[in-house]
Amino acid sequence: MSYLKFDKSRLVNLEYSLYREVLRSNRAGSYISSTISGCNTRKYHGLLVCPVDTLDKDKHVLLSSFDETVVQRGAEFNLGIHKYDNDFYEPKGHKYIRDYEVDRIPKTTYRVGGVVLSKERILVQKEQQVLIRYTLEEAHSPTVLRFKPFLAFRSVHELSKANMYANTKYQKVPNGIKMRLYEGYPFLHMQFSKAVEFIPVPDWYNNIEYLKEKNRGYDFREDLFVPGYFELPIKKGESIIFSASTEEAKIPSLKGKFTRELNQRLPRDTFMSNLHNAAQQFFVEQGKKQDLIAGFPWYGAMPRQTFVALPALSLELDQPERFEPIIDTQLKQLKNGLFPLVGEQKDPVYHAVDTPLWFFWALQQYAEETKNWKYIWEKYGKAMKGILTAFRNGTDFNIKMNGHCLLEGEADNLALTWMNSYVDGQPVVKRGGMPVEVNALWYNAICFALELAEASNDQAFVKDWEACPKQIADAFVQIFWNEEKGYLADCIKAGVPDWSIRPNMVIAAAMEYSPLDREKQKQILSVAKQQLLTPRGLRTLSPQSAEYEGLCVGSIAEREKTLHQGTVWPWLLMFFVEAYLKIHKRGGVPFIKRIVEDFEEEMTAHCIGTIPENYNGNPPHQGKGAISQAWSVAAVIKAYKLMISYSE
Repeated sequence: MSYLKFDKSRLVNLEYSLYREVLRSNRAGSYISSTISGCNTRKYHGLLVCPVDTLDKDKHVLLSSFDETVVQRGAEFNLGIHKYDNDFYEPKGHKYIRDYEVDRIPKTTYRVGGVVLSKERILVQKEQQVLIRYTLEEAHSPTVLRFKPFLAFRSVHELSKANMYANTKYQKVPNGIKMRLYEGYPFLHMQFSKAVEFIPVPDWYNNIEYLKEKNRGYDFREDLFVPGYFELPIKKGESIIFSASTEEAKIPSLKGKFTRELNQRLPRDTFMSNLHNAAQQFFVEQGKKQDLIAGFPWYGAMPRQTFVALPALSLELDQPERFEPIIDTQLKQLKNGLFPLVGEQKDPVYHAVDTPLWFFWALQQYAEETKNWKYIWEKYGKAMKGILTAFRNGTDFNIKMNGHCLLEGEADNLALTWMNSYVDGQPVVKRGGMPVEVNALWYNAICFALELAEASNDQAFVKDWEACPKQIADAFVQIFWNEEKGYLADCIKAGVPDWSIRPNMVIAAAMEYSPLDREKQKQILSVAKQQLLTPRGLRTLSPQSAEYEGLCVGSIAEREKTLHQGTVWPWLLMFFVEAYLKIHKRGGVPFIKRIVEDFEEEMTAHCIGTIPENYNGNPPHQGKGAISQAWSVAAVIKAYKLMISYSE
């Protein structure tokens, strides 16, 4: 019995099936994504979406969709579905869906009269190849299957339009054809495990619409090219494999390859196995380089999110061997004590004051797991010293240690912390000066570095930095804390504190080395629990604030305005849980257990088996942003593991 359950009676209801998305990725940087109805609602959806190194480092949609038709006794039943203008769907294949299951991989079952056809899709690990297995479960008369490929050949951020420049010619390959619409792209090989007839009927299907893009305020109409259709007979009980790949497939091995790939997949039979399964999808290997995708479908690698997410996605899942290779990838981008905002960019930008301090925090989790302090200092001490020195002496974007030994930074028209949404070129939340979590991370980083240096007998470093922690802690409490309010200022600029109630102070309470005593931590958590905590994480602003925005909807600018003015971010939950259990210990477990278990319903509500980037601040806290986010998944894993550890 599958852990993930769907209401069979509602699968034919587009209000139900259009808003439940599926995503699978592989270590080669490719992914497959759509909805459980089969209708693409995003320009990012597709059956084979992969990086094209000959063009850029972006992902590209090669095969957008693959429509099936059941032909029996001269009658045709189209199982595909596309949205056109005025909410017109054609064909309406969703009405034939009778079951949708997810165990190791998704399985859709269609019923057309006496015909029962199942479809299972799998993305091959470390290859740009998707395999689809069709099995004719039931049939009472001769049956033919017809398949129509919809080709895009464009970046995930763009849309395809009908044109005269596309190369619409095809070449035959064993049991199929190959095509390449534009120069620079690889050929897309479309092949079957048995002999198939291809009937060329080249045509553009115009004005296919993507509902999610329309709602998000982006261009939402696309033209897709269909070169013709494949046709083959199938018998009751027979399975056939379709392969779409950038390399020519070996036909005799397709069925065996599908089975081998299936057996390598993790079962999704519990809440944690779903989270573990989701965690695997963020890891990518390209040659010897390993990295972490921040989220799907539109993000690449982002150092800040990598440092926050990596410990839970590797160490908490008993895969410590994944930690160092990804950290090493990030270190190659270190410059003037800073990491870039986004990895692997042609012209990277470095205005992220907190990211280097999250690097220390990530190593701290690794040290706690491995207990190998001396090794970590030997390997990473040089980088750590470089960052601390750069911050003490001053680096880009006016980032420097001030007379209070606290960190400050500011740059015109730039947000230097994770709260970095913009409207009309200006940060929505202007946190110039001294942000609270940056200084809590700064204190933690120095204390951790001293711990490593002492374990390694690096007396020069200890002598240089040992006076800093007390100076920072004293200044931090004096400047940020308000006894009457019972919480920390979110940011201080030119001596003026911002008393907006935001979740950044929770990070200060959760650090292993915190400048706060237990009573202050407790008061902070009390305020956060009352005003910020939701079943999906922490709000970015208290609803009692006049600037609170509870719904992340509307145009691009309208959504950007809300992202850090009330929108809920799950990644912050791990710090609330850690701080809460640190104070309440076993007595706090029942409360945390309710929070963690609330996420179980999310496994079938937004993107199947994973956690999105953020949620509306107002109930019922609908999922928003990227459909699967690394640090969101990491936060729930970490919260779950902490809950278990304090239960024992």
